[in-house]
This record gives sequence, C-alpha cells and structure tokens, in this order.
Amino acid sequence: MSRNAKINGLLLLLVAALAVLPLALGLGDGKEEPFTGADAQAESAITELKPDYEPWFSPLYEPPSAEIESALFALQAALGAGVLAYYFGVRKGRRQGAAQALAQAEAAHSAPES
Repeated sequence: MSRNAKINGLLLLLVAALAVLPLALGLGDGKEEPFTGADAQAESAITELKPDYEPWFSPLYEPPSAEIESALFALQAALGAGVLAYYFGVRKGRRQGAAQALAQAEAAHSAPES
C-alpha cells in the first residue's frame, strides 16, 4: 500500500469518526433540535438575553419550510463547488497547454533542419 493510499484511508476514517462520534456519544440528547446551525443557536441566545431585541434587517426571502431552506443551501453549495472546480480545471488546463506548447516549440527549435 502506497503512502498516499494510507494517508487517504486515514483521512477517510477521520471524517467518518467526525460524523459518527457526536451521534454515538449522545451530544444532542435532551434538545428539541439537537444539531441546529449556528444562526439558530445565536438567535435563541439573543432572545434569551434580550427579549425585546429587534433585528436591523429582515431577510429578502423567507423559505416556506426548513426543507426548502436546506435544499436552497445545498444548491448554493453545489453551485459554489462547481464554480471552484471549473476555475481550477481551466487553470490546470491552461498550465498544461502552455507546458505542451513550450515542449513542442523546443522540439521544433532543436530538431535538425533537413
């Protein structure tokens, strides 16, 4: 087994442990929504500390359900990942194309003329 395969296996095991350990240890027990996002936790903390607090801004669009909100968030993440993948792919392709063009130019320049 190569060194890279060992590292990849170890990283995969670490990611799986990070996903399973909170559930196995019962870190969310006793809460109405055990694994809420930071925004929801901050909102509940603010309303506990200062019940008369009024936000400065309101959302432009409020999704009708939590499922739609999650779907929109997943769509946003997928689009962002697609844009990043496209950018890095184009960048790598340009670099490979430049290296190939340089190699062809060197080969043509160093080839004996007939």
